[in-house]
Amino acid sequence: MATRYRDDAGHELGLISSVTAPFCGDCTRARLSAVGVLYTCLFASRGTDLRSPLRAGASDALLREQLVAVWSQRRDRYSEERGEQAAARPKVEMSHIGG
Repeated sequence: MATRYRDDAGHELGLISSVTAPFCGDCTRARLSAVGVLYTCLFASRGTDLRSPLRAGASDALLREQLVAVWSQRRDRYSEERGEQAAARPKVEMSHIGG
């Protein structure tokens, strides 16, 4: 996904061009924020609350079911749609969701 560059000293820089070269259909990443919200995309404006079921003592099996459900229902076109609808979508900073 990243285009990697390395200088003569061995330092490496990777750039992910998710807007200009979307890879949504191949994405396998999710992010869990510090407040327990699971985001299935860096561009998502909403996530799934996992803190509440964790604090309520949900079993591993129940959490697994919830994660499978969230992942299987995710939309794989965020980057593709982002350009079309950027102005209409509420903004969530990457620093908030751990990007």
